[in-house]
Amino acid sequence: MIPPRPRAIGPVNWMGLATHLDKEIRRFLKVGLQTLLAPVVTTLLFLAIFTLALGRAMETVAGVPFVEFLAPGLIMMAVIQNSFANTATSLMSAKIQGNIVDVLMPPLNAAELTFGFAVGGAVRGVMVAICVGLAIWLFAPMRLHAPALVAFHVIGAAMLLSMLGLATGIVCEKFDHQASVSNFVVMPLSFLSGTFYSIDRLPPFWQEVALYNPFFYMIDGFRYGFIGHADASLAVGIAVVCALNAAMWAACHIMFATGYRLKS
Repeated sequence: MIPPRPRAIGPVNWMGLATHLDKEIRRFLKVGLQTLLAPVVTTLLFLAIFTLALGRAMETVAGVPFVEFLAPGLIMMAVIQNSFANTATSLMSAKIQGNIVDVLMPPLNAAELTFGFAVGGAVRGVMVAICVGLAIWLFAPMRLHAPALVAFHVIGAAMLLSMLGLATGIVCEKFDHQASVSNFVVMPLSFLSGTFYSIDRLPPFWQEVALYNPFFYMIDGFRYGFIGHADASLAVGIAVVCALNAAMWAACHIMFATGYRLKS
């Protein structure tokens, strides 16, 4: 009998990468009520509250009805929060339960591990965007002005926050630490990035401060894709999103390659 020979993997372990990605997607789909439906309900509540509270006081913003201005910001906020939560929770759960070894032992290199986790979180973010967008469309008029920019910013934001969640899951040792990053970094930056308002309404000093918030460029570019108005340069926003994605990819790749807080 001829003994079995090890499978030739090649430069990319396509089978392992596909399995890793499939595992990450199935993980959040198994609890779809929590990962997909809950963001829809939360976003619709925000839409109802802000429309009822400010709808009459702010009939138009940037030349469009307030509800049309608000809707893209709410969609992007849901993408940001859910993309981050997906990878952060996945890594933290694996580390605390002790099954992180099941992820590190297969013949997957640092790039493949980073790609699998990041794309898994980004898929959840994009699916949340679609679900939330369809739900809002039932209650508020929405029209596409630049579909390519909509796609770029939703995918770019989902990937960026997915990798930020990945880095958080690697660095943090407890769920309390992860919650601190979510509560004191992700949530404030998303709420103070023009989600609910145009930065043109801010005093000049705070307008300048807002331009240093990377989340602002994701929301501003995404909103432009719907209403055709941006508060800042689209070119600068695209450059910021691309640069931050590259930086986060490099950081996550280095942590997987060195085993930082993963193999100790």
